[in-house]
Amino acid sequence: MALSKQQWAYACLAIVGLVATWYFNIRFMLETSFVFDVAEFLRQGFANNASSSLSADVTVGALAFSIWVLHESKRLNISKGWIFVVLTWTIAFAFAFPLFLIVRENYLLRLSERGSVAT
Repeated sequence: MALSKQQWAYACLAIVGLVATWYFNIRFMLETSFVFDVAEFLRQGFANNASSSLSADVTVGALAFSIWVLHESKRLNISKGWIFVVLTWTIAFAFAFPLFLIVRENYLLRLSERGSVAT
């Protein structure tokens, strides 16, 4: 099945989300001798008001997404939807969210083709 324009946009966002976040993650690991120190990462994420605002915003968004993706996966019968929660917290929210939207669009297209869109 070919990707729709919307899915291509999501794919581009997933790639940008992966590259942009991991560029800074790798720079952080270079500063810490290639050890991903979670406590130090969080400390730096809340180092000032600007970074604290962004960190809180992303954390709340990622938590809401984690709840929604589990519910939406069950509703649409998407197997292994929990993988997107794992990707959110281990790779990047900016990667996992658009990636899930691609998968979700595929499931919605299949359901509409069968005439049984879930509510």
